[in-house]
Amino acid sequence: MMQEDSNGESTFEFVDKKSDNGLTQDKMEKNTESGSGMSLPLSAGSLLSNVPPPSELPSFISPPADTVLKPVTTQAAPIFHETKFSPVIPQSKGAEMVPPLTQDVPAAGDSGSGSNSSGGLFDWVKGAVGSGSLLSKVAERAKNSVDSMITTLDPQMREFLHSGGDIDIVVASDKEIKISPVREAFQAVFGKATVTGLPAQAVTVAAQPVGYGSAFKAAEERIHSVRTSGKVHENQPVVAVENFIVEAAEGQWYDLGLLTLDDPGHKITLHTFTGTTPVPSTVVDLARDDTPSDYPLLSSGYAVTIGSLMASNLEVHHSEWHQAVSGVSRRDHLLLAARVLAGLYKNSVGSML
Repeated sequence: MMQEDSNGESTFEFVDKKSDNGLTQDKMEKNTESGSGMSLPLSAGSLLSNVPPPSELPSFISPPADTVLKPVTTQAAPIFHETKFSPVIPQSKGAEMVPPLTQDVPAAGDSGSGSNSSGGLFDWVKGAVGSGSLLSKVAERAKNSVDSMITTLDPQMREFLHSGGDIDIVVASDKEIKISPVREAFQAVFGKATVTGLPAQAVTVAAQPVGYGSAFKAAEERIHSVRTSGKVHENQPVVAVENFIVEAAEGQWYDLGLLTLDDPGHKITLHTFTGTTPVPSTVVDLARDDTPSDYPLLSSGYAVTIGSLMASNLEVHHSEWHQAVSGVSRRDHLLLAARVLAGLYKNSVGSML
């Protein structure tokens, strides 16, 4: 409501009003004096006293100087961990996918001083396969087990399983008791070897050689018989097997075998001997008595073999009398001597390469 005073000054007075929400606002007075400008003093109960301040100042209003936050310079930069992820499906079709395990893994206790360490399961498997150290041994043992089972069921299969290779040997005999141990020995030493037999005979030596001289001469004649047969080439290695008896002391007779290998291509000649088997002197006397006095080869031995006499007395086959007397067969004697001969031959050929 407006009133006029007697001094001619205008005075405005605002009476307290109630707001729409029922709250009472304080009175606000305003006096206007001429020539002095306008002054709007606010009392303690002004109109805006009940209005709460905004929770957050707008961006265009600067906060008071005393409320400005100082930048914190000691705050550490955020740490971001690099994501190591290898997708199972490659991003581009046909692109080569590198499995995570192929990365180099440092060994335990490695100081990481720049040395390249090849680690990882795949590298180990790859190295094992490439070097042939582990898997090759497993495969070789499996193959040997299968071969052993086959040869046990059918011993004749041994010749076919291990035949071939660069070694081709001819035995100067058509008897399996001589061919079989030589074949097994050379195949055991060289891995693969072809060993066959051809009939051969010593012409100037007695049927039962006596003494070392007669044995060497008989072996040479058997080798010569094979070479002149026209069934081998001129540089073909030939092995001759010749059993003979020798008197080591008075009345002490022994049977043993001589193995001779002749290789003219490498200019190699080798000799080995089997183990000895005792022969009773009475049997040697029988062989001497059964030999005619006019026997043309009497100087080299007897016309009757010790094997035939021992087999007759022991009632066994003539190739089995060694087993009956000493417990060691003739084949075992020949096999051991042939292994020695094959080893010597391998070393001799290897030294020339």
